[in-house]
Amino acid sequence: MKKSLLVLVSLMLIASFALAACGGGGASTTKGEVTFWHAYATGSAEEAALAKVLKQAETDLPNIKINVLQVPFNDIYNKYRTDVAAGGGPDMFVAPNDSLGDDARAGLVADITTLADGKLGSYSKAAVEGMSVGGKLYGIPESLKAVELWYNKEMLPNGAPKTTEELKALMEGGTPGVIVFNCYHSWGFFSGFGGKVFDDKFNFVTDQGNGMADAMTYLNDLYQIAKTNGWPKNDGDGLAPFKEGKMAFITNGNWAMGDYKAALGDKLGVAPLPAGPAGAATPLLGVDGYYFNPNSKNQAAALEVALYLTGKSAQAIMMADAAHIPARTDVEVTDPLLKSFLDAVNSGNTVRPQDAQMAKYWGNFCGTDEVYEKGVAPAEWIAKGTEGAKK
Repeated sequence: MKKSLLVLVSLMLIASFALAACGGGGASTTKGEVTFWHAYATGSAEEAALAKVLKQAETDLPNIKINVLQVPFNDIYNKYRTDVAAGGGPDMFVAPNDSLGDDARAGLVADITTLADGKLGSYSKAAVEGMSVGGKLYGIPESLKAVELWYNKEMLPNGAPKTTEELKALMEGGTPGVIVFNCYHSWGFFSGFGGKVFDDKFNFVTDQGNGMADAMTYLNDLYQIAKTNGWPKNDGDGLAPFKEGKMAFITNGNWAMGDYKAALGDKLGVAPLPAGPAGAATPLLGVDGYYFNPNSKNQAAALEVALYLTGKSAQAIMMADAAHIPARTDVEVTDPLLKSFLDAVNSGNTVRPQDAQMAKYWGNFCGTDEVYEKGVAPAEWIAKGTEGAKK
């Protein structure tokens, strides 16, 4: 789909949903019982913030009983798909739009275009686009996310590195840090080296020019430095040492800010991913949202719960306590750390594509250990991935 068509589709959706907005906190008009799944980690800032919102919902939505189940993030998609395919599953669940396009095309999430008509007037264009596939709406947007560079101001008193060259020199000089080496976190580095995954029709162009290979060569250099020094190479292993002040920086999204800030306080800083020789790094813009089970007999009640959980007051809590970037435009962002993320959102970053081709990106360009651990040349790896993606 061409960019102009994507923009037109988004504008049509915004116009369709601009008649009204639900701010949350009002009296329930629907009776029912809603089963809701989430994957916020036990003890995390996200889980605590959601619990606070759900507690208030007991008062504000007295006619709707909300049954909540926590499912580990690594399991929630497979469990949901398996249960829905068998005719069961929850009424709704909240998750990133990692595979929304595939789930929508497979009929695993409900088309709520008509159900939500006129109710998303206060939600941003990017947020609505992130919940849409082929001009239809499949979820209520909750928050936006992007990957940036978190850093410890005491360990980096001169600020975060602004270029990939500075970042590499820092690591070569022995400054400990965590680069998350996976195909989502690394996306932003591609543009910094002139690499591009798709053209405007979602054809793969990863093998055109040297940008993608140069980016992978650079990332492999960083990986080998981290491996030699025994530094963490993923966000899970990097969480504790960064919080404890043992790592000077970590590449990660705003979803981790609540935990980082609780540990580091005023020492916590954030900056864009370093720019590369070809220009700015542009991470994928993810959108989290509430999806609805096509098997559900309680979709009206589930929609009311989702609108409440993404209402103005609820999003203010999720922002303040869990660093979620609001999907709504009527929630003021005042935290300077979160404003950095909002600036990134507004700078034109790519909303995570929901085209069927995206699945081929995940399927062919996530086996990065071929380069990092097995020594396959980046250009060879890119060529092989491109060949597989074009089949």
